[in-house]
Amino acid sequence: MRFLITAGPTREPIDPVRYISNRSSGKMGYAIAEAALEAGHDVVLISGPVNLDPPRGVQVISILTGDEIYGAVHQHVRDCDDLVMCAAVADYKPQDVSATKIKKRDAPLSLELIPTRDVLSSLQNKDRQCLVVGFAAETNDLEANAQKKLQTKHCDVIVANDVSSADSGMESDQNEVTIFFRNGETKNISRAPKKIIACELVKIFSNTREKCLTKKM
Repeated sequence: MRFLITAGPTREPIDPVRYISNRSSGKMGYAIAEAALEAGHDVVLISGPVNLDPPRGVQVISILTGDEIYGAVHQHVRDCDDLVMCAAVADYKPQDVSATKIKKRDAPLSLELIPTRDVLSSLQNKDRQCLVVGFAAETNDLEANAQKKLQTKHCDVIVANDVSSADSGMESDQNEVTIFFRNGETKNISRAPKKIIACELVKIFSNTREKCLTKKM
């Protein structure tokens, strides 16, 4: 199969030296890319800025902003069987970006933020041929928020994890996830190293894709 995987954070510039970002390390997405490659799949990895070396044999497309990841996904999505949206794309960006560094002043500084382009919501084409997997990093009401995202973003699968703990999820080598499927099924993967979870996820994504193909035949 052909996997298209996004990983890491995005950076939305405020001025030439400052930006809005998040705590995503990219470790989960990179682990999934490595696991998919080891399973014999072709892998294209769209990556935000991370301090990780990509697996050898993976085609890497480097991006910085939400607009860039939007463009990269739409450029390559027609050539993939499994789209795994593991990147933590910023929800908002500054409406105006200063061309020069904003100097510190004693007065408060306000930024007008506007929504970034929603990649998952833009993939609602009913004729799409790939499996669409979204990720939900939550601090509360994990199941309710994940189920809502599954429906409103028109995903086939949502992988949700609780990031409120300091020793699991973002920036950690460990993770614990709950997988929600469009048919109502759920599956839990207990806390384990992200590399082990990634191997299980690749198997699940591949099997789910095969089931979808069987239904269409």
